[in-house]
Amino acid sequence: MNDLAQIKVAARKAGFARRKVAFGEQSGGAAGHLSALLAGYRGVPMSGYMPIRTEIDPLPTMAEAAAYGHVGVPVIVEADHPLLFSRWEPDAEMKDGPFGARIPVLDDFFEPEIVIVPLVAFGRDGGRLGYGGGFYDRTLEILRAKRATLAIGFAFSGQEAAGLPLEPTDQPLDMIVTETGIITPKRM
Repeated sequence: MNDLAQIKVAARKAGFARRKVAFGEQSGGAAGHLSALLAGYRGVPMSGYMPIRTEIDPLPTMAEAAAYGHVGVPVIVEADHPLLFSRWEPDAEMKDGPFGARIPVLDDFFEPEIVIVPLVAFGRDGGRLGYGGGFYDRTLEILRAKRATLAIGFAFSGQEAAGLPLEPTDQPLDMIVTETGIITPKRM
């Protein structure tokens, strides 16, 4: 394992610890700012995610958005490949997918223009540390090559970290939404 890989492992470990604390301290209504932001994008195809472990829960916002247009969830097809997004509705029949995330039983794939991205840690510069599989980075690169695609990181404010170990292939977030507000990254 090279030095950067070791640094990323340590940063993820610290990020998971901060997220666990934030998850335990939450008092409800965490998706309020995300709902308010996305109200301005009604009808734009978007993807959320099915929360696992201590991830912040976007489901209330996804349910609201589904009343106005396509909402999907990511589907991992294969390692080292981009994600696909299958249409989701609040009453959709779901099954277990890879890594414990639920996915729709019926595949109804589409390409979102807004992607709500889960994460382990984020920086105010729009940097994001994920789980390490590169799924969102590959996917966002492909989507952004086709059209403007808004990547919104959704996290607890306690997941913020300075100096994340990032690589040139890491796709930046356009916004970060937490339970306390909306952050517009300041690019260096």
